[in-house]
Amino acid sequence: MNLSFFSADKPKDIKKVYEYTIDAFSDTPDFNWNLEEIKKEVKDGWLLYGVTNEDDEIVAAVFFRKENGALLTKNTGLKINHQGAGYNHEIKEFFEEKAKELKAKSIKHYCRIDNFRMYSLNESHGYKKTNNKIDDGQIVEWEKVL
Repeated sequence: MNLSFFSADKPKDIKKVYEYTIDAFSDTPDFNWNLEEIKKEVKDGWLLYGVTNEDDEIVAAVFFRKENGALLTKNTGLKINHQGAGYNHEIKEFFEEKAKELKAKSIKHYCRIDNFRMYSLNESHGYKKTNNKIDDGQIVEWEKVL
């Protein structure tokens, strides 16, 4: 793997992920990317991890939590200059490793209804789109049974 993942479980780490990626992710369609929203997600039980490349640059952020036997997952898009490097595949592998560690029976991934790149990625990793939608139908759920 070329990527490293670090737990952003302390306020200074959350701020580091937010500040380092503010320009890249402020327009990301899958998140309301502001410090208060990120803190709310963490308070609601989502674990936040920063994703760094071999140059120790934060290139994405991922969230996950286990609920009812499933690992729930979501992530920001990659910084534009890192798209196409295979990093999204590594993020999917990270989620699968976490699911195995936590003995989850499935992985559920959430993305915006218009994020067609994520649709393709999910399909290539064996996820199936479910009929579940949240945020007034703007966020769709994908599931991979393990």
